[in-house]
Amino acid sequence: MGLVHAEITLKNAIDAGACRRGLVKEPEIRQTTVEAVVDTGAMTLVINEQLRRQLGLGVLGTKQATLANNAKEAVQVAEAVEVHWKNRSMTCEPWVVGSGRILLGAIPLENMDLIVDPAGQELIGAHGDEEVGLLL
Repeated sequence: MGLVHAEITLKNAIDAGACRRGLVKEPEIRQTTVEAVVDTGAMTLVINEQLRRQLGLGVLGTKQATLANNAKEAVQVAEAVEVHWKNRSMTCEPWVVGSGRILLGAIPLENMDLIVDPAGQELIGAHGDEEVGLLL
């Protein structure tokens, strides 16, 4: 199986909340659409420093992360972003790693009820076209 990519839109969650409250207009929301690697081995959304700055996200702190090559690295945790994929969305605090690829990890995938279809090499809804939330 090769790499699976997904086009996602990332929005500064603070800006989006201010827009919902009528404090800013929609064009003022800092957002961008990116091609992310769907990585079920990654815990959460991983963005790079350039994208963090573009979205105007502050740094909340750092966490110790284990990278794919098993190296340990302190990574920044940024302010929340809204992650949008087709008709689904969720909010999370992305981890910031250098200048590399954008990774869409397990927590956002689970939260949006998405899975990787290995045969079609694409992202699909785990329960069809409608998002299902599981409370177990």
